[in-house]
Amino acid sequence: MHIWEKKTKEEIRQRVFDALKENRDYFGNNSLGVPGSHLDSKVFPEDAPFLKEAPFITSLLHNPNHIGCHTQGESESFFKGTQDIERELIEICGVDILKGQPQSIDGYVAAGGTEANMQAIWIYRNYFKEEYNAENDEIAIIASQDSHYSMAKASNILSLTYYRIDVSENDRALQKDSLHQKIEQALAEGKKYFIVIANMMTTMFGSVDDVSVYTDFLKERNLPFKLHIDGAYGGFFFPFSHKSHSLDFRNEDISSVTLDAHKMLQAPYGTGLFLVRKDWMKYGNTKADYVQGDDFTMIGSRSGANAIAIWMILLTYGPYGMREKIYILSKRGDWFTHKLDEIGIQYFRSKDSNIITMKAKGIAPEIASKYGLVPDVHHNPSWYKVVIMEHVTIEKLAPLVEDLKK
Repeated sequence: MHIWEKKTKEEIRQRVFDALKENRDYFGNNSLGVPGSHLDSKVFPEDAPFLKEAPFITSLLHNPNHIGCHTQGESESFFKGTQDIERELIEICGVDILKGQPQSIDGYVAAGGTEANMQAIWIYRNYFKEEYNAENDEIAIIASQDSHYSMAKASNILSLTYYRIDVSENDRALQKDSLHQKIEQALAEGKKYFIVIANMMTTMFGSVDDVSVYTDFLKERNLPFKLHIDGAYGGFFFPFSHKSHSLDFRNEDISSVTLDAHKMLQAPYGTGLFLVRKDWMKYGNTKADYVQGDDFTMIGSRSGANAIAIWMILLTYGPYGMREKIYILSKRGDWFTHKLDEIGIQYFRSKDSNIITMKAKGIAPEIASKYGLVPDVHHNPSWYKVVIMEHVTIEKLAPLVEDLKK
């Protein structure tokens, strides 16, 4: 049964205000021991008339602290109203978008995709340590060279060796020979357990990893592994443009997924999502005695308003509205790539993606600067990318096309 349905503006407003009423009211007299507060009223007045029609801004003022993971039982009772919204959000993302079974997914709204990726690696590192008595130097991170730099950050913070797998230059596909070589190197260096990160649209290229390249080889060698999907960019695009794929919870090899709402959903920053199958969050429990229900997250205290923001966006569009939005952006990408074909500009574009990454050769630096094209590296770039979002219309793309013709 799907729970994601489009709601009217008034239905959304009422639901958020009802949730805030269920939370402990910082403005009253019954929150003397709560380690937090509403926003400073001298700076952010709570009686502004427009707030009656502004549920997200009002939730910021009420400042609910969503510490912990609310999908798995007891949580801080002070914020039960807005926690219900976060629980519904996790179910929408885990079941309606990523095709998990109902009530089978835990998760929380993280500070962003970086934290969500690190949460996954932290959980799987602890799993191997607790269940296999593994040492840190026996656990490896495996991901492609196009993966987000959060993998290197996690490697540094969690003291795990990171092996990057080569991709082909023009189609950004994982190179099997490189994977085999890096796994052999890792084994020779004493690694026994593998944390694999596969990409659902990379940041620079929008490229999508074939996860079977990883899983087939690791299973063939009988090597223990856990598989996480980094959908920080693609999580709110790829599932709507591809009905049949192996990057969601229908794939039994996948244990967790990162999403990031501040990209395609145009949510505020601080709206990443970490989604994981049931019974895995326990490996992140750091036992905070004063927190009701304990904390299982890297971030600890976090804004409940950010969960409300994502929920509001998804409920405003509904599933059909989101599909329509993604369809339009994909078709806009078709228009742009047809123009690049006419000009003779080389580019990479994953099927139906809204990221088009052009070879830098033949593109003058002043054109890249004029249109805000993003390079793969800032010194002597090989590629420039265009990301087609709602504000990147054909009217804005057309002048770029004309300048590229010159």
